[in-house]
Amino acid sequence: MTSDTVRAAPRATPGTVPDPPPRSLRQRLGDLPVAIMFVLPATIGFAVFYLWPALRGAYLSLTKFNVLTPPTFIGLENYERLFGDRLFWNALKVTAEYVVLNIVTQTVAAMLLAVLMYRLTKSMVVRGVVLLPYLVANVVVALVWYWMLDFQIGVVNNMIEWLGLDRVAFFGSDWAIPTIAGINTWRHTGYTALLIFAGLQMIPPSVYEAASIDGASEWKTFWRVTLPLLRPVMALVMVLSVIGSFQVFDTIAVTTAGGPINATRVIYFYIYDMAFNRFNFGYAAALSSVLFVLLAGIAYLQLRLSRAGESDLRGS
Repeated sequence: MTSDTVRAAPRATPGTVPDPPPRSLRQRLGDLPVAIMFVLPATIGFAVFYLWPALRGAYLSLTKFNVLTPPTFIGLENYERLFGDRLFWNALKVTAEYVVLNIVTQTVAAMLLAVLMYRLTKSMVVRGVVLLPYLVANVVVALVWYWMLDFQIGVVNNMIEWLGLDRVAFFGSDWAIPTIAGINTWRHTGYTALLIFAGLQMIPPSVYEAASIDGASEWKTFWRVTLPLLRPVMALVMVLSVIGSFQVFDTIAVTTAGGPINATRVIYFYIYDMAFNRFNFGYAAALSSVLFVLLAGIAYLQLRLSRAGESDLRGS
């Protein structure tokens, strides 16, 4: 090293740390360009197929629109009509009845199935068999069950008659909603059970060992240990199940078409009827907007009441 080089070198003041060399733009951005590249397609799809239709629907809810003529702005008239619409309130009542039946039966069956898989077997083949009904198109499932439960030629009613009992009108006014709830429970239970099963696998075995040492029975361990530790997973399951239950449409469209006498006319089918059968798209958009606000409120309350963001596994 020459004397000129030594003279040109900067001298650090005693007790100070020299400034780091300036970073390049690429170093400052890091993985941001790659992240944007991966997120951009989903963002575009969300904006085109969800955000824009939602904004367009909110606007149409303030108009009178039948596709054949340009929308006419009428303010809140659709919402005023909605509050006095008996069919709307009946649709909400029928939907609530279906949601309660579907959620209770599906959650109980899925919990039982998940615990059995966790205790008896963790085979991938068993998981695939459990998930198989969920992989079948809902229209196909509805058609198959519709034929099986038919009053005249259905195999289920033939078996009931063979046992010496009276045939059951499964899609009649009294049995229609419970039957549809049972069909959709059969289809979705496997998927829900796998979600709960994944939550069970996250619980440390040491927790159960401690409960066993304390002398806790199987039933008490389930209520005092398993369920509290499953709270975040169960909150997710309940939110998805409630929102999915409110969106029931295809099973009813294939089987009862809202009948008999509006006994199965749920809110989604009522919106479809208003839009594509009566061509009252403005009023259908108002119904959709109210349903969106209702579901958002229910989901928010569920997450808050279940404390979904907290876990008893922290610090364990």
